Amino acid sequence: MKKFTTALFLFICMCFTGQLFAQDYSAWVKKDGSTEHVLLLTPGYFTYTVFDKDNKKFISSWGGTYIVSGNTSASTIKFNTVDQSKVGKTETNTFSSDNNELTVNFNGNDITFTNLDGGNEVLAGAWRISARDNNGSMQVIEDGPRKTIKILSGTRFQWIAMNTSTGEFFGTGGGTYILKDGKYTETIEFFSRDSSKVGMNLTFDAKVDGTKWEHSGQSSKGDKIKEEWSRFE
Repeated sequence: MKKFTTALFLFICMCFTGQLFAQDYSAWVKKDGSTEHVLLLTPGYFTYTVFDKDNKKFISSWGGTYIVSGNTSASTIKFNTVDQSKVGKTETNTFSSDNNELTVNFNGNDITFTNLDGGNEVLAGAWRISARDNNGSMQVIEDGPRKTIKILSGTRFQWIAMNTSTGEFFGTGGGTYILKDGKYTETIEFFSRDSSKVGMNLTFDAKVDGTKWEHSGQSSKGDKIKEEWSRFE
C-alpha cells in the first residue's frame, strides 16, 4: 500500500504537466466503494489522500514536490502519514493518459483516475500560512521546516501541518470549497484529528491579492481566526 500510493503521486504529477492536459492545476479521483483516492496537483506540488467520507474515516495522506521529464517524474516526499521514513526521499515512475483519465502502471498493475477539475480558480495553487492574528496584530510566521501549507485545485482543498526536516506529521484536513463574492466556504470531507468535523461547512471573509490571501472567520473549533497565506511556488 505504501509503495502503491507513493508511486501514484509520481504518475499523476507526470501526466498533469504532460502534453495532454493544458491546465496547470487539477484534481483527480479514484473510487473504491465508499473510499476515495484524491490527488491535488499544482505546477510544483502534489498531495494524495485516501479517505472514507461516508464513514468519516481518514486513512492516509502524503505528498511533496516533483519534476517531470518526458513521461517520467521524480517526486520528493515532504510528508507521509503512513511512513515517516519516506520524507526527504525521491522516487521515480512512469504514466500514460487518455482524455480525462489518467492511468498509472505500478508493478504491472494499471490504476485509472478520473479528472475532477482543471484548477480554474484564483485560489488554485500551493499556499503557506505566513501570518496569524495575535491579540489584534498580525504575527509573522517565518518559513521553516515546521509549517502549515494548503493545496487547492479549482474545487478542492487540503491543508497539512508538518515538519519537513524531522518528517513529523501534525494533522491534515480537506474537502471541497467555493470562493464567491468575497466569501470562502469549505466543506470538510476528511480530518485526521477529529472525524466528527466531517460534513461541517466553514465560511470566511476572503481577500486575494496576487500572492497574498487573507481570510477571517471561525475555525472548526469555533475560535475566531484571521490568517494570511502566501503562495510558495
